[in-house]
Amino acid sequence: MLRRVASAIPSLIGVIIATFLLSRALPGDPAVYFAGPAANAESVRQVRESLGLDKSLPEQFVVYVLDLARGSLGTSLTTGQQVMDDLIQRLPASMELTFSALILAILIAVPLGVFAAARPNSLVDHFCRGAVTVAAAFPTFFVALLLVYVFYYLLGWAPQPLGRIDEIYFVAPDPVTGFYLIDTLIAGDTEAFHGSLAQLVLPSIALAMFALAPIARMTRAAMLTALGSDFVRTARANGLAASTILFAYAFRNALLSITNIMGMIFSFLLGSNVLIEQVFGWPGIGAYAVSAVIASDYAAVQGFILMMAVIYVLLNLVVDLVAGMIDPRVRFES
Repeated sequence: MLRRVASAIPSLIGVIIATFLLSRALPGDPAVYFAGPAANAESVRQVRESLGLDKSLPEQFVVYVLDLARGSLGTSLTTGQQVMDDLIQRLPASMELTFSALILAILIAVPLGVFAAARPNSLVDHFCRGAVTVAAAFPTFFVALLLVYVFYYLLGWAPQPLGRIDEIYFVAPDPVTGFYLIDTLIAGDTEAFHGSLAQLVLPSIALAMFALAPIARMTRAAMLTALGSDFVRTARANGLAASTILFAYAFRNALLSITNIMGMIFSFLLGSNVLIEQVFGWPGIGAYAVSAVIASDYAAVQGFILMMAVIYVLLNLVVDLVAGMIDPRVRFES
């Protein structure tokens, strides 16, 4: 465990350097942006000095690293608050959306992949391959706009796509976990729970479509490999029930490959939130990052990328631990 944590340190150092350089490559001059359209050259120069942008890049990088060592990601120019506070405040909204989409994708894709592999070239297999192709063919923002048009505008079944809860009819729960579904249950407010659940349905479906294809493909491929193995043929020769062979032997062995891809898909989903949050007015870190990029808010962009990198590293550590629990040979070989 300690060795895996230590191996992540060079990656984090590389991310810190890359985020600093990439944020400086953003188009536009933040000093001009924040000085305003009526500012003269002297005003722009004063703003640039106050932001520390008049220093050389090495000097700015040293200041950035010293701030990181003190646990500070800097101050956002757009909100005027600490970037760390902004991210912590918005992260639960993105995590709730990502977890909901991932759970929905797993509930659909894993059984679909298992039964498609159990009956190759059957109707279920053809449906699985067709569904995977369709899900992978459409970008997430297109699916999101299509869902809004059909279920909100045409049918009127979904609430207006603005935020995590309709504050005209419901009161947002006091933050405990930051997850509205959980916090409304803790507060015992079932009406707010249903209201927040209704707001979550369409963005979760749009985001789950993105994860559906890789999970179903990986499940089907891993199950086909497991079902063609010698131990499965031996189990069949010994007369074991088909359901026992499918779930107790084949699926258990395929689970390692499926788990390994989950961490990567979760990270991709968290990154894809940028588009979904813009469509649904979801107040997560994705919408925050888009606003920061448009305003050339260096500190906010750097903080967002660094947080995503840390989450990605932690997810990989969790996946490694879970893989070791599923298959002890992983720990032995490592």
